[in-house]
Amino acid sequence: MSKKKNENSGIVYSTNPDFKYNNENSPDPITLTPAQQDLRVMRDSKQRGGKTVTLITGFVGKEEDIEKLTKMLKSKCGTGGTFKDGEIIIQGDQREKVFDLLLAAGYKVKKAGG
Repeated sequence: MSKKKNENSGIVYSTNPDFKYNNENSPDPITLTPAQQDLRVMRDSKQRGGKTVTLITGFVGKEEDIEKLTKMLKSKCGTGGTFKDGEIIIQGDQREKVFDLLLAAGYKVKKAGG
């Protein structure tokens, strides 16, 4: 037996008599140009079973654009990877290679973490 989620489940009660529930989804974010992006490249192994990954955070834009960037980085590094929750995850410690690739593509990028 499955329960359907109420579309107004976030609103419990409003004292405003003129309140109207806004059911519109937020529009897709506008993708910033590479020079306007402020990306951070870091190595991470937390909650990954001890496996090391390269994490790129700070991308602002549409899902299609982050998917294209992820695909480009995966093919240039020759490894697997994915994007999830606005972060790009590349398998292995590829910080230097990813940093150089992003700089060559015109992104504003910094190394973060240890």
